[in-house]
Amino acid sequence: MRFLEAIRAALGAIAANALRSALTMLGIVIGVMAVIAMVGIGSGARDVVTQQIRSLGGNLAIVTPGNVTQGGARLGAGAASTLTDDDALAVAREVEGVVAAAPFVRGNAQLVYGGANWSAPVYAVTTDYFVAREWDVEHGRLFDPEEVRKGEIVAVIGQTVARNLFGEADPIGETIRVRNVPFRIIGVMATKGQSSFGQDQDDVVFLPLESGRQRVIGRNYAKARSVGSIFVKFDSAEAIPPGIEQMSALLRQRHRIQPDQDDDFSVRNLTEIAETVSASANTLSLLLAAVAGVSLLVGGIGIMNIMLVSVTERTREIGLRLAVGARPRDILSQFLIEATTLATLGGAVGVVAGIVAARLVANAFNWPTLISPEAILVAVGFSGLVGIFFGFYPARRAARLDPIEALRRE
Repeated sequence: MRFLEAIRAALGAIAANALRSALTMLGIVIGVMAVIAMVGIGSGARDVVTQQIRSLGGNLAIVTPGNVTQGGARLGAGAASTLTDDDALAVAREVEGVVAAAPFVRGNAQLVYGGANWSAPVYAVTTDYFVAREWDVEHGRLFDPEEVRKGEIVAVIGQTVARNLFGEADPIGETIRVRNVPFRIIGVMATKGQSSFGQDQDDVVFLPLESGRQRVIGRNYAKARSVGSIFVKFDSAEAIPPGIEQMSALLRQRHRIQPDQDDDFSVRNLTEIAETVSASANTLSLLLAAVAGVSLLVGGIGIMNIMLVSVTERTREIGLRLAVGARPRDILSQFLIEATTLATLGGAVGVVAGIVAARLVANAFNWPTLISPEAILVAVGFSGLVGIFFGFYPARRAARLDPIEALRRE
């Protein structure tokens, strides 16, 4: 019962000085608003980047051509293709933990259907490519291994290509010309969205590796079964580091590279890149939250100052309450509840303002926001703790007043 009375007395004191209470809460409001807005924007950006990287496929590594030396001149990475179909087959067969090894060749081509045309990236791939990328077909079907082996002139297109060439019409069974080579469409891929580099992954045409390499993309890749890159999908993230070491040793052996020579290929762990980006984004979010937390500290100091002023103004009231039987802990509870209520109300208002600010920034700059319920609870809870921490000294000072001395003060 005494606790409820303390709550009523604290709320009454806040209401009696509404303007001063509102100004006192301002520091907490600004601090919580900044924390919610910055954490929301940072979390949203991190989530988008992580999704874009993971859209490439989970537990994925990519093998690309490395440095090539001809006549004593180092031509640099990717200057010539050093990878072949057989390299991919060997990796899939001999490296532990490999689910799929997908060789592919990339180029660009003008696509023509009737009176419509569109320029898009063209990938010559095997069926393992779709396994590695974890990419499903939405309409129609994918290539079968026999079509890839025979180099059939069939194609699977992305959503962007389908929209620009066919509009709302069904493209399945239609024929498009890819660099004047007719390809029959057998499937339309599911939506993938943008990559981490801002490229539209749905703006693409997939062709069987052999027909795409020989008929469309170019003669350089038609020689010696060479390919541009190899996607390697592992069965778990733990299998990637040892798998990369084993794969590198295998490719060095296959390419007859001497111990004192550099690799003519490079391997990137895309899962590791995703984790690094996520860790960097987390660090940035924490830094922004820490900077915003300074406002909470300032707001807490403001609460302490106002509570000290309140104790001075209400000295006679405190003395009278002590004289008629109130215990020091009752006075302590009243002032602590008053400080905590100020801070918590400020935190609640700050949460609302932070959500509104995050939405405004997101709409103005087309940035994503992700505000979790946990962040809201932590912000409000922390603001309450700020009130308790900074309100304890004024409350303790009020509770330790001597009632006789308090009543003597003017």
